[in-house]
Amino acid sequence: MTSADVETRIRAVVRDIADFPTPGILFKDITPVLAQPALLRAAVAAMSSPYDRAGVTHVAGIESRGFLFGVPIALALNCAFVPVRKPGKLPFDRVSEAYELEYRSDTLEIHSDAFGSGARVLVVDDVLATGGTAAAASRLVERLGGHVVAVSVLLELEQLGGRLRLESRTVHAVTRY
Repeated sequence: MTSADVETRIRAVVRDIADFPTPGILFKDITPVLAQPALLRAAVAAMSSPYDRAGVTHVAGIESRGFLFGVPIALALNCAFVPVRKPGKLPFDRVSEAYELEYRSDTLEIHSDAFGSGARVLVVDDVLATGGTAAAASRLVERLGGHVVAVSVLLELEQLGGRLRLESRTVHAVTRY
């Protein structure tokens, strides 16, 4: 399946949910992608294949939908998976980073021993909207000595300008809205 085919098929199944989780937000529901094994496999390949030869040592998947894509991407790239979690979910010593979303503020955490110096990390999430979550995850990776190779997402909502918050970091989106 070509990248154009993957994008077309994703666009055909992703649902728009108005006013979720709060009024004024148009939520992109990716669960129909998860329900189709061939499309899910193609989406994972589209998110991971640009990094086949990038020397990625870790995939940092952002809670929670970033886990759905991050684990198979880590397997495809033959590297470690690191969960980037919401507060209170990790049992060991952790590092935190607060950030702003378009409708609230939040915090992310990673185990303090998740990466060593020189780790090459691919940050993964389902959607890039305002960029706050991906930027916070990237800052955590860098604070722990890792290098963010790129941020890879299934969907990018371009009108929200998330790439700007990611500064000079490389962003790869399978589908853009």
